[in-house]
Amino acid sequence: MKTISILGSTGSIGTQTLDVIRQHPEQFQAVALVTHSNIDLLEQQIAEFKPIMAGVVDEQAYGILKARYQGPTEIVGGKEALTVASTLPEATMVVTAVVGAAGIEPTMAAIQAKKIIGLANKETLVACGSLITKAAQDNGVSILPIDSEHSAIFQCLEGQDVNDVEKLIITASGGALRHWKSEDLYSATAKDCLAHPTWNMGHKITIDSATLFNKGLEVIEAHWLFDFDYDHIDVVVHPQSIVHSMIQMKDGAILAQLGNPDMREPIQYAMTYPKRYPLRMEHLDFTKGLDLQFMAPRWDDFPALRLAFTVGKEGGFAPAVFNAANEMAVYALLDERITYGHIYEVVSTVLERMKDGVPTSIEEVLAMDAWARQEATNEIQRRSAC
Repeated sequence: MKTISILGSTGSIGTQTLDVIRQHPEQFQAVALVTHSNIDLLEQQIAEFKPIMAGVVDEQAYGILKARYQGPTEIVGGKEALTVASTLPEATMVVTAVVGAAGIEPTMAAIQAKKIIGLANKETLVACGSLITKAAQDNGVSILPIDSEHSAIFQCLEGQDVNDVEKLIITASGGALRHWKSEDLYSATAKDCLAHPTWNMGHKITIDSATLFNKGLEVIEAHWLFDFDYDHIDVVVHPQSIVHSMIQMKDGAILAQLGNPDMREPIQYAMTYPKRYPLRMEHLDFTKGLDLQFMAPRWDDFPALRLAFTVGKEGGFAPAVFNAANEMAVYALLDERITYGHIYEVVSTVLERMKDGVPTSIEEVLAMDAWARQEATNEIQRRSAC
């Protein structure tokens, strides 16, 4: 039996991971569950899955749960809960499903504790790619992608000689604004961005999908996961989200992984790898007819994607700053303090102010992350006042 710690158990990926466990109770056991502050759902999960420990990062929410919970599960509070769960001796695998830079430290701790990593937190590799991949190699740890695009590439690469692969092709849904006219994009609101046509995701990722920042983050993540340089990674818009990604061989052949837009499929494959188990969900049925469309990204209307390639090639602290500034801008959009068009402006401005350097430790990355967040906050305040 594979024992699993889930960081972010009440979020979209976390709840779907638990559904996979629910379908295969003889194969998987949830031994640790951590939420940021959704203690009502966490308490329900504790009652059903009976983990060894459960964590609540938000101190106030932790206090409430700690006072009312009477069961045997150990309740841990604060940021420490993520590290406790990621290094729990009873866990063999850690699913990192928290959003943003909060996933960096617990993922590194899990690697150092020699846990298998089910990676749904792309920001970890974006900000700390060289450090995380080296630590995984040094500790003999597998990092198995959970993002649908990276899972698709992972599956397509299996059994292939990478020297025969010409490039990786990452598909993008295009997000909620893909049909919007160029002149209307700048003033788009959070509500506009959250109306995703195919995927049901958390707010932050859905906003990133609308701006194509998410696809930019995935390009950088793919570079670190699969060791392909940026000149051999392409992005194509595919609104139906049926082809999750592809690889092109040197002879021109295209290998693709297809499926309905349901995250349980890539989640389960990371959990069962290299085996495949049955999965109850609506599977793709070609007899119903498929209308699959593919098109080039609108690079000028969604400039975050081009910027991601630039910062990825630049390396150093640039990807961490790119990620941190975007996080702050996204939350400002959700709070209705800025509009869509301000996000790119905030991120590019903070990048221009960044000092060059190459990180040698997680601590250095987190310090730069904190700097970028403060700079982004200042920029957001300046634009909000205008």
